[in-house]
Amino acid sequence: MKSLKATGHQLADSSFQLTVLRQEVADTLHLPLFHEKLAEAGLFPLVPVAPAVLQINVGKMCNQVCKHCHVDAGPDRKEIMTRETMQLCLDALARTDIPTVDLTGGAPEMNPDFRWFVEQLHALGRHVIVRCNLTIIVANKKYHDLPEFFRAHGVEVVSSLPFYNAKTTDRQRGDGVFEDSIRALKMLNAVGYGQEGSGLTLNLVYNPNGAFLPGSQRGLQEQFKRALGKDFGIVFNELFAITNIPVSRYLDFLIESGNYAGYMEKLVAAFNPTAAAGVMCRNTISVSWDGYLYDCDFNQMLELNVASPVQHIRDFDVAALAQRSVVINQHCYGCTAGSGSSCGGATA
Repeated sequence: MKSLKATGHQLADSSFQLTVLRQEVADTLHLPLFHEKLAEAGLFPLVPVAPAVLQINVGKMCNQVCKHCHVDAGPDRKEIMTRETMQLCLDALARTDIPTVDLTGGAPEMNPDFRWFVEQLHALGRHVIVRCNLTIIVANKKYHDLPEFFRAHGVEVVSSLPFYNAKTTDRQRGDGVFEDSIRALKMLNAVGYGQEGSGLTLNLVYNPNGAFLPGSQRGLQEQFKRALGKDFGIVFNELFAITNIPVSRYLDFLIESGNYAGYMEKLVAAFNPTAAAGVMCRNTISVSWDGYLYDCDFNQMLELNVASPVQHIRDFDVAALAQRSVVINQHCYGCTAGSGSSCGGATA
């Protein structure tokens, strides 16, 4: 399976995705536009609070090609953050008190300067989160020591695992992914991750494998803990339930499977003002592989830059960015449905 970009697919074009999202929602389905829903809830314009997280996408290269991926990541993606841009991120952080840095991709570990970057972030005293797809740990011998590297730098590991069985996981992420994920989780457990009292945090991420919203995060967490513990002896800290956002490959899946209209209707019907008030774009600033700034990772993939004169990490200015309003569009319904959704799971 290749990325949408590699195949020249229309949905590899962010402007085309935005056109599809708006026209289908407003003109075909006659659903309210997202800003209208926010206005009804007294939340428009959506304004940021003090940034608590700098989320940095260090590249779109990945060892997997998952069907739901909003990044359209894969082995054929060559966009990668340079050390120069990483240094700009470090310089920006040094001028702020933003406590957490969230590294994502693709598979962030495939960036050749990944370890150097983590070391520098750790030296700055920032809490580092790495969004690890698990299979990268066992994909090649050069990654086998990642659990020890993560432990040495106090990294919080957040790992995707669509379900606690092979059939569901492999259907979303590819053949053999579940088996490799279990091997990687055991390696992380072996160095202390997820173990009570270790101080080493291992969180899992659940994305629905279809055109439906996730169930109760707490209920799913209990199921995952029980099943993974019983069948494999695996422990972890928390499970984050994240709604699939209608962007890139998941948008393609919805359209090709004839589920787009029904899914968008579900999202709109499940709009929750409390969840909308807690969306991650309010306290997070997202940095792309080439250093440009966005309100969130989803906006980044749709090329919806921050509404601020400050557009690039080289010009990072917290005070100036605080004056902006968050850029929104129809895909934002995904983060405000039901209990809400963010990179840290439910928001309400």
